[in-house]
Amino acid sequence: MIVFDPLWQVMKEKKVSQYKLIKQYGFSSGQLDRLRKNVPISTYTLNILCEILNCGLSDIAEYRSD
Repeated sequence: MIVFDPLWQVMKEKKVSQYKLIKQYGFSSGQLDRLRKNVPISTYTLNILCEILNCGLSDIAEYRSD
């Protein structure tokens, strides 16, 4: 299962709030909800997050074999 737990820490470190993602970057609140619930999202969305946060995929997502 892919989880997005690391994303929230990276956002905090980079000082990018959920509000800022929505208002400044046009990020969908629905996508943020999917990320909070660890529901699958598109690679396009992951790419956008990596660009906004200037980080790699492994910085915002991880695989867990629970």
